[in-house]
Amino acid sequence: MKFDFMYFLESLPQLLKYVYITLGVSVVSMIISFVISIVLVLIDRNRTKVLYPLSRLYISFFRGTPLLVQLFVLYFGLPQIFPEMAVMTSLQAALIGLSLNNAAYLSEILRGSLNGVESNQMDACLSVGMTKLQAMRKVIFPQAIRVAVPSLGNNFIGLIKESSLTFVLGLAEILAHAKMLAAESYLYMESYLAVAVIYWGLTVIIGWLQRRLEYRLEVPYL
Repeated sequence: MKFDFMYFLESLPQLLKYVYITLGVSVVSMIISFVISIVLVLIDRNRTKVLYPLSRLYISFFRGTPLLVQLFVLYFGLPQIFPEMAVMTSLQAALIGLSLNNAAYLSEILRGSLNGVESNQMDACLSVGMTKLQAMRKVIFPQAIRVAVPSLGNNFIGLIKESSLTFVLGLAEILAHAKMLAAESYLYMESYLAVAVIYWGLTVIIGWLQRRLEYRLEVPYL
């Protein structure tokens, strides 16, 4: 069977209509995971006897097990133990699963970036009367974010691609619709190549925005 180029072109606009779902899930998950990762980093820096081991266990579990397995456990497994979770929708499960998984990786990125900031800067902040929280918010954290931007950008690109796994939960994102197009037309190559081109286009755009942001952050006294 020959490659149907016309069907490939026709499937692109059909799939583009659902890009907002993929981007929406990815952006919301990135925001939630960023908040969780900050909490994990603060726990790591304070190293309390109870919370620190729990945070390391959390990071180890979510980095050490496949995301697909985590989504299955969250959406299909936990409701058997906690019947109240049976009302959870596929969208809610996708957001929770992606956020919890991505937070484990983000926390390590932020931890490494914070460790790259010289420790004597905290001492300097404390010497002028700033609290540790003020020093972190106004001096340490802004510098760490500049260092972390390339890794954060790569992480977000990875998150967009990982969002394709949420179709197994029944979430109708672009890969799920590509599967439906392939099932209807039996033109699998054309349908899946179209969705691959869309993902590729998204990563190219985000990569360009990331480079622009890096350039802006390199400007002195910004």
